[in-house]
Amino acid sequence: MPDYSIEASLLEQGFSAVCGVDEAGRGPLCGPVFAAACILPIGLEIEGLNDSKKLTAKKREKLFDIITKEAIAYCIAQASVEEIDELNILEADLLAMRRAIDGLEIKSDFAIIDGNIARDFQIPAKAVIKGDAVSMSIAAASVLAKVARDRICDDLDREYPQYGIAKHKGYGTKAHMDALREHGPSPIHRKKFIRFLDENG
Repeated sequence: MPDYSIEASLLEQGFSAVCGVDEAGRGPLCGPVFAAACILPIGLEIEGLNDSKKLTAKKREKLFDIITKEAIAYCIAQASVEEIDELNILEADLLAMRRAIDGLEIKSDFAIIDGNIARDFQIPAKAVIKGDAVSMSIAAASVLAKVARDRICDDLDREYPQYGIAKHKGYGTKAHMDALREHGPSPIHRKKFIRFLDENG
């Protein structure tokens, strides 16, 4: 279960505002990629907070409300489909993370990033593999990013109902790929992610 060990260690080193950062939507075929940055009060107990992928949608929604109420500061940001196509998903992912950190109302002086890459940030940063399972701040950011992206997917589903986005959240399920072959791509589909349409005719 996540705790505040990493955050506490950094505060002991002299940092004053450690934010956890995570993303959502790196793998889907459509829609923007989201990232969130979150600074929590050290020691704040949020029952059930864990890696967002291990939680039900209903639980994530409840935690979203708690986190946004109790956090010292948080920011949710995104990189667009156009930016994903122009930059590549990794660079767009990092761009969304930088935007989330930059958007914090209370500025952070150290960022702990979920994953294995932490580069080109304005403040000192450290990558933490499976960080959302060990850090409360990263787990909180994970929930914020995931809920925000799921809500956008529901909006996209209403705009483009032929793809079933509300169900699969844009991932490359058989139903999604069949719909793409039948209807062709929409403006919200990532061009580099749907090359299989050209390959398969």
